[in-house]
Amino acid sequence: MSVSWSQALAWRLRQHLLDPIGTESVAGVVGRLGAVPTQVPASAELAIRLRRQRSRTGEVDKALAAGLIIKNWAMRGAMQLMTPENAGVYLALRAATRMWELPSWQSFYNMTPSDWQGFRAAAHDALAHGPMTWQELATAITEPAKFRHLRPMFPDHWVTLLKPLAWQGDLVFGPTRDGGPTFQRLDDNPHWQGLPELDDAGTSAVEHYFRAYGPATTDHLQHWIGSGLGVGGKRLLSWIAGLGDRLTPVEIEGERAYILSQDLQGLAAMRPSTVMRLLPAFDPWVLGPGTADSRIVPPARRSLLSRAGAIVIIGGVVSGTWTLKNDQVAVAWFGEIGSPSHQPLADEVARLGTILGQDLDLTTQSV
Repeated sequence: MSVSWSQALAWRLRQHLLDPIGTESVAGVVGRLGAVPTQVPASAELAIRLRRQRSRTGEVDKALAAGLIIKNWAMRGAMQLMTPENAGVYLALRAATRMWELPSWQSFYNMTPSDWQGFRAAAHDALAHGPMTWQELATAITEPAKFRHLRPMFPDHWVTLLKPLAWQGDLVFGPTRDGGPTFQRLDDNPHWQGLPELDDAGTSAVEHYFRAYGPATTDHLQHWIGSGLGVGGKRLLSWIAGLGDRLTPVEIEGERAYILSQDLQGLAAMRPSTVMRLLPAFDPWVLGPGTADSRIVPPARRSLLSRAGAIVIIGGVVSGTWTLKNDQVAVAWFGEIGSPSHQPLADEVARLGTILGQDLDLTTQSV
């Protein structure tokens, strides 16, 4: 079957709850997207709320407190919001790299692979009494003489030292305390089911990616799962093959892509979308396929995304950037797209204002 990229992006907008806007819960949105980057918590919350017809401030924090979603390090070592189920899949892939067993790690931290098992056990025991800051956790872990040499390393390397524990399902971010993070045991979450077997996790991750971002190419998959979680290309291709007839190839303007077979009929019936949406910095719409995808991000404008962050999309294509200062939304259009209709933008800014609880004014310019 052959479709256009406009059709493909229209289908993806639907899967991302952007056209139409969805009615899912917070956990439903996060589960659908797979992972929501949360380096900037306000951006992560806005990414979720912009995909919901009705939402309230603080619902993301409530979902975290209830364990319906978790925050942990995953893709590219960055913090992500994930459902416990998806977290098990992604963490299993990340943990399979066993980076802490690299000679460079063993040499720098003076820790053998067996030492890391004791390190994990020490953290597990320390967190038995509830959330701890990294400083508190460091003190507890380095109390035994075997790990005391790590004490002076923790201030500069606590993130690196704790990531292997997070990837193996030992700990997860807990509630913020005094403006800083805490950590707690992941197995205290009643929704946590542990890490699945590697091949099961890989097949699930590939299937989920094509559900959220399909139709997609193998390059897209390599960006999100391969580079993002350290999975080798051969292993990734084996998981694609393992999906068998659950996956169907499609041709998109001369390029080979894949989509879940159950979505094929819906894709064929899609018409190109002209919907306009404001999206925050680090939104999955862009990070999922990657900013190098020229069908979504005009190559000449790619550098702007790293500086401005928040984007305007039309039909799924990045067509400008936006900033919010006080009550003023300033939109910078990419000059090559011409002058877009004002009313859809005004409507989208009004929707943003409703979400933020502000009356917003709009200014536009071409760049």
